[in-house]
Amino acid sequence: MLRRGVFVSFLLGILIILPLVLLAPQPVLAAADSYVTRYLKVSEPVALELDAEGHTRLFSAENFSAGKRLFEQNCLNCHVGGATLPDPTISLSLTALSGATPPRTSINSLVSYLRQPMTYDGSEETFWCRQVPESWMQQAEIENLSAFVIRAAQKAPGWGVDNFES
Repeated sequence: MLRRGVFVSFLLGILIILPLVLLAPQPVLAAADSYVTRYLKVSEPVALELDAEGHTRLFSAENFSAGKRLFEQNCLNCHVGGATLPDPTISLSLTALSGATPPRTSINSLVSYLRQPMTYDGSEETFWCRQVPESWMQQAEIENLSAFVIRAAQKAPGWGVDNFES
């Protein structure tokens, strides 16, 4: 009888505790994508340039991970690995981003481009890239997306290059 009582108490304990463990909020660190920590080398917040005046902002691994998710959901079809499928001569490499007019290597400049896409030389609107209005992506989201693209261009092996070994 004593064994049966202990067994029943054990089962009841499991049935009460298990849902609490499964439904408990996960630690914040779980929000960081392994690609971000491994290939973008982000474990501590990273300062990225906001504008041409040299202002910076810190982006955490969670910010980059959120940007990566947005990139995968909205940009990946045309920009696999930082390439640009509609125009393979212009990738998302750091060289290409800095060669655009205006350069797209700061958060604000890339956000401006995404809000109103222009051709590489900046002479006219382009329809190759979708316009991202505030009603679609809030400012913080589009900044995270831009931060992911810029950090990938800085650190990710093979990002935006013709030859992965470059």
